[in-house]
Formats: sequence, C-alpha cells, structure tokens
Amino acid sequence: MEDKQNVCEDNVYNQIFKENSKTIFNYIFYKFGNEEKANDAVQEAFVKLWENCAKVSPNKAKSYLYTVANNLYLNVIKAEKVRLKYADKSLKSTNESPEFIMEKNQFKNKLENALNSLPDNQRTTFLLNRIDGKKYAEIAQMEGISIKAIEKRMHLALKSLREKIDGI
Repeated sequence: MEDKQNVCEDNVYNQIFKENSKTIFNYIFYKFGNEEKANDAVQEAFVKLWENCAKVSPNKAKSYLYTVANNLYLNVIKAEKVRLKYADKSLKSTNESPEFIMEKNQFKNKLENALNSLPDNQRTTFLLNRIDGKKYAEIAQMEGISIKAIEKRMHLALKSLREKIDGI
C-alpha cells in the first residue's frame, strides 16, 4: 500500500482488516489461550485503529494493531493478577467453613452474654486481666483493694463463665 492512501478510507481499512485480522487473532490467541479474549482484543485493536485512522499511516497500521492488541492483552493479564491477588486474600481470610463461622459467632454471643451477666467488679477484673493483660497487683492498685480480693473476683468470674459457656 502506498503512503498516500488514508486508513480512514473504507477500502484501505477493509484491506488492512482482511490482511491482518487473522494473524493478529492467532498471535493473541496463542498468548491468551482463549478464543473469546483473542476476539475481543482483535476487535478492540481495530476499533482503536479506526478511531485513530488519521494518525496512523497504512504502512504503520499492522505494527499499530499488534502493539494495541498486545497492550490490551497485558492489561487483561494485569487485571486478572489483581483480581486473583484480591480473591486469594479474601479466601485466606474466609477459609473457614460456614459451620465454623456460625459456631464462632454463637460462641461470641454466648461469651458476651456471660460477660454481661457478671457483676461489674468481676467483669472489670476479668477484662482488665485477660484483654488488657494487667497483672492482679495492677488491678488491685487501680481498684484500691487487695490482691487477694482481685484473685477472689477472678476466681468467681471464671467459675461463672465456665458454668454459662460449654468448652471454656
């Protein structure tokens, strides 16, 4: 084809399509291994060629199409990697069976109810020790009572929780 021709002319565009669409399809198909994706990439590449027909000379059209199709391929691969990475993270965070999740939620509710049923002083002592990691001496100082009193509160809290929750 001569450079004086314009890709925007139907006959020139159609000639480029006839000469290149099958080889570009094969090129992308071999990379993707997927006919549908290869067809999409070829169609998109030719759409872009048409949209930019005034900027692309006929003798550059073939390399333009390969470049566009290859970039489309790379973008699809990149998007799939991102999706897989995200899916992998969400699978790792939810690799628990629905039964396990249900049991965990039931246990959590039982624990919350059992903790709420404790007298305030026992609940406070238990949470300060088990959640905040405070030692009995620290809790005793905070509460203004003896370490023995804290030990007794903790003993009573644990006894009550064991009675209300199976498996503690």
